[in-house]
Amino acid sequence: MSSSSPNNQHPLTLRQKVGQMFICGFESLEPNASITQLIEEYGLGGVIYFRRNVNDAHQLAHLSAELQAISLRSGGQPLFIAVDQEGGMVSRIEKGATLLPGNMALGAAFAPAGVYASSKVMGKELRQMGVNMNFAPCLDINNNRLNPVIGVRSYGETAALVGDLGTHAVKGLQDMGVIATVKHFPGHGDTSEDSHHDLPVVPHSMERLMELELAPFIKAIEGGVDAIMTAHVVFAALEEKGVPSTLSYRILTELLREKLHFKGLIVTDCLEMKAISEGIGVAEGAFRAIEAGSDLILVSHLLDRQVSAIEAVIAAVESGRIPESRIDESVLRIMTYKYKREIRYDTLEPIPTEPISTPEHQLLAKELSRKSITRVKDEVGKVLDLNEPTLVIWTEVQTGTEIDEVVERSGTLGIVLSEIAGKLIKEVYLGLYPSDAEIASVLEACESNKQIVIVTYNATFSAGQTRLVKELVQRKEPYVIVAAGRNPYDLLEFPEVKTYYACYENRPLAMVSLANVLLGKEKAVGRLPVTLSEEYPLGWRLD
Repeated sequence: MSSSSPNNQHPLTLRQKVGQMFICGFESLEPNASITQLIEEYGLGGVIYFRRNVNDAHQLAHLSAELQAISLRSGGQPLFIAVDQEGGMVSRIEKGATLLPGNMALGAAFAPAGVYASSKVMGKELRQMGVNMNFAPCLDINNNRLNPVIGVRSYGETAALVGDLGTHAVKGLQDMGVIATVKHFPGHGDTSEDSHHDLPVVPHSMERLMELELAPFIKAIEGGVDAIMTAHVVFAALEEKGVPSTLSYRILTELLREKLHFKGLIVTDCLEMKAISEGIGVAEGAFRAIEAGSDLILVSHLLDRQVSAIEAVIAAVESGRIPESRIDESVLRIMTYKYKREIRYDTLEPIPTEPISTPEHQLLAKELSRKSITRVKDEVGKVLDLNEPTLVIWTEVQTGTEIDEVVERSGTLGIVLSEIAGKLIKEVYLGLYPSDAEIASVLEACESNKQIVIVTYNATFSAGQTRLVKELVQRKEPYVIVAAGRNPYDLLEFPEVKTYYACYENRPLAMVSLANVLLGKEKAVGRLPVTLSEEYPLGWRLD
């Protein structure tokens, strides 16, 4: 195979073919030496953006154009430019782009047409920014409330809900020319470990996997999804030797390719996650992922790991450890999808001169967010009276990670209520895992306030947040409202709370929606997309 394409009629060298199979990240708002080196020396196949690469939408459009220009000048192929723009809590691009609700919020809105419309907006804006591949949507089924990494990134707890909404999301992205990448195959929803740090194991039988975990992926494959991202998770029923899915021939080739008839791109999750990097290592992981059936290898962060992984694959081909025909098979698939989605030098988007996020897009986001707020419990039935002494307790993410993004204080519930009321509403800030001193300080601030609204954030995993809520609700005053700013399961930690809302995210738009409900300006019409308990089942809302 010559591995030439309509973008470049010259046959690719082995080095360039292997380079096409890698998607790498870098740490800069503009092309730096490391990403330039990877593009120029290896003919890199793609780039992944994180928050570290993003200032605003127009800056990102310029960055995308500059990266494509480097690839063109060096005789390379047009780049996949990828991002994890899931919406909600995993939104790498905010300024200048429409902040759309995340999956569980959309699951609470129970609106398939809204999911499609939302994904079309996301796809249109991404292409305007030069982004042509989205590592979304998540098709993990969140049926384990102790899952630390999926949670609200899932549409809900049933295969039917996740499969239905997920296929609408895929169609919306791909209709706008963006490669949708469903993840994390075969399913990361029923784990209690985070593969960024550990190697999770799913013990279920093959029968159960086909009925639940695999069902949304099967529906997406039938619907023509372009790409599937693998999970660094061990599935005992599929891989007896404890090999994670990303490195498993039985899972990627025998199951995904042969049994499920998937013809698209297989993308690994980042090999620098500890489930891989601290086990067999990134370089060996790259070789084994390709051997298992992966087309695209994701190495997001460190240049030395990126270079060593690419060189290890080149050496493996030269030594005969991997047949070159295996590389050619993936490169042909990569070229096919680049051409299919018009990732070509003659079809690259011009840098936009008008705002990327439009009033029409913002209105859609607002409407979907409004439909997501879920009133789970309300034994008091009061609306907030901002003429009464009121305090908001805001639990904030102080350090962003790959799955928890920092929300600026300009978009907190206290700020939103202050804007609506036209006067300052007092707000205090609480860390995710508050110390005794922090809790005592917040409790002191609560004195003399008649109304307290606490926005929690994964209180299920925070004894300090739970203790604070419990201490407040034991008092005769004030009137305490708890709103879950991420996973709705927080209520199970303090069932004595009399008024409880699920927001599924603490993004500014969700806080506007919550504020309007608390003030009686809107009704909470969202339904639980997961079961909290027998009392609060799937589909529950307090009417």
